[in-house]
Amino acid sequence: MARCDLGRFRTDDPPRPEDAYGRAKLASERALAEVADETGLDLVILRPPLVYGPGVGGNFRALVRLAGSGLPLPFAALNNRRSLIFRDNLVDLVAAAALHPAAAGRVLLAADVVLSTAALIRILARGQGRAVRLFAVPNSVFAALRALPGLGPAVCRLSLSLQVDDAATRAALDWMPPFGAEAGLIATARAVAGR
Repeated sequence: MARCDLGRFRTDDPPRPEDAYGRAKLASERALAEVADETGLDLVILRPPLVYGPGVGGNFRALVRLAGSGLPLPFAALNNRRSLIFRDNLVDLVAAAALHPAAAGRVLLAADVVLSTAALIRILARGQGRAVRLFAVPNSVFAALRALPGLGPAVCRLSLSLQVDDAATRAALDWMPPFGAEAGLIATARAVAGR
């Protein structure tokens, strides 16, 4: 079973990848750090949270479709906090990090919005012109579901918090996301719905 105490991350937190994808990313960062040390290359590591935008795939695309399905969803009582970043805001950050001298040698975290699952589903449904029907279930139900093999990791992502603290990134690069998160989420939902 995956660790579910996702919590809040800062740039100085030690990386703790839990799956092959995360371990491969960390191995790549370490290999690039060695190359940078040997060559004098300025290395900047960007660690974004979930990236959304038109063309999104995977789990986020599935969540957009679920939000627009009209099905009753059991997330009304969730008060989790999830960081996300719009693709265009991430592109802007990449450009800023490539040009700003203060970016060299840093690990940069970034987000443009922090939302609960319920709030996220409401925005995604609205972007598809759909009403959302949320109902509450006790947290103990989500806790039990998180313990199930196969289903647990998905329930963790939907029901628990995962925030990135990007204050250091914003301060170092004097960076602010140029695009509004709600508009980006609505554009994402419309693209997935084919509107």
